[in-house]
Amino acid sequence: MSEEKKKLVFVFNADTGGKWKGFKETLSKTFRPSSYECNLCAVTYGAFGMKKEWKKFVNNLDVPVESMGRDIFDIEFLHRDEFDQKYKVSDAKYPSAYLEDNEGLRIFISQDEMNAVKDVEELKELVNKKIKEFNL
Repeated sequence: MSEEKKKLVFVFNADTGGKWKGFKETLSKTFRPSSYECNLCAVTYGAFGMKKEWKKFVNNLDVPVESMGRDIFDIEFLHRDEFDQKYKVSDAKYPSAYLEDNEGLRIFISQDEMNAVKDVEELKELVNKKIKEFNL
């Protein structure tokens, strides 16, 4: 069996926009969470960047495989404008996550599933469940 490179692509429901936009989003997330449109951002990021618990979890997912010493599992985080430009998925919904492998790009965590997550622990459980479902 040939070795296949796999990638999880997490997509935020926000466009890139620089420091000022990031500051405004942080204020919105903090003081008016119900008005914030990106649950993935709200769950995984705090006022000072990516939450440590999520970062540790993500870093532990990217494990080198013993054969040939190469990583076969990458993780990418994109804003929706970056995702749209790179992947050109016509029916994409955000926030969500996709799996890219030899079969192409397919939904890994749907928008509804992502929006139902309440905290980092639930997101970690969902990712682990999906990894098992997809036999990764």
